[in-house]
Amino acid sequence: MSDSPEERRFRALFISDVHLGTKGCQADLFLDFLKYHDADTIYLVGDIVDGWRLRASWYWPQKHNDVVQKLLRKGRKGARIVYLPGNHDEFLRDYYGMHFGGIEVVESIIHETAAGKRYLVIHGDVFDVVVRHAKWLAFLGDGAYSFALLVNTYVNLVRRKLGLTYWSLSQWAKLKVKNAVNFIGKFEEALAEEARRQKVDGVICGHIHHAIEHDTHGVHYVNCGDWVESCTAIAEHEDGRLEIIYWAKQVRAAELSGEPLQGARAAA
Repeated sequence: MSDSPEERRFRALFISDVHLGTKGCQADLFLDFLKYHDADTIYLVGDIVDGWRLRASWYWPQKHNDVVQKLLRKGRKGARIVYLPGNHDEFLRDYYGMHFGGIEVVESIIHETAAGKRYLVIHGDVFDVVVRHAKWLAFLGDGAYSFALLVNTYVNLVRRKLGLTYWSLSQWAKLKVKNAVNFIGKFEEALAEEARRQKVDGVICGHIHHAIEHDTHGVHYVNCGDWVESCTAIAEHEDGRLEIIYWAKQVRAAELSGEPLQGARAAA
């Protein structure tokens, strides 16, 4: 079932917030990730396609189509693919329970690891009070985020010429601005409470573009991150252990060291 003999294979992969259909989507890195990683089950944890942006202006280069074809190919070769729509691809929420090209569309799902731990898998936007109660503000925030990405592109062109590593303006703001930090904390608390309500051991989600795992709120909280800036995913090993894969960091480390990418993957 492997696409290449160097592929890393996992029991499950969890991927969120790819945002196909936007200029910020790092489709090249995501295609590389899919080339070198495979799993028995692949969970697409929402915002894989950005319907908000596509409605405003159509943007769909060949690389984005290649991503879709790559995922469908993995499904044809035997991987189970489960799609849990988010707020940006909410148009798919009309199709819960249906299959498209072998891809299952569900609202949420319980994943049991090889170690017997049970996780609620859900995008998470329903626990975001802004998205639920002030959608106009969510659209405004999405526009501001897109502007920050544009500014970030030019900042990093200068940094690259100076020999400096990639730096994320929006990630810095999320971790430094008090209100943003408070929002992330409230979001995590709400999902942890839902996990307790459903009597599971943890939750795996996306939505806020911040890859992390911790047990701060009494359950195991895991966020997949995104494929706009950090380029991260969650992988379950055969023993049930969960790992955050920082693919962009691995690629950049390999570029700076001059070592083959395979070495960076082996050290993950």
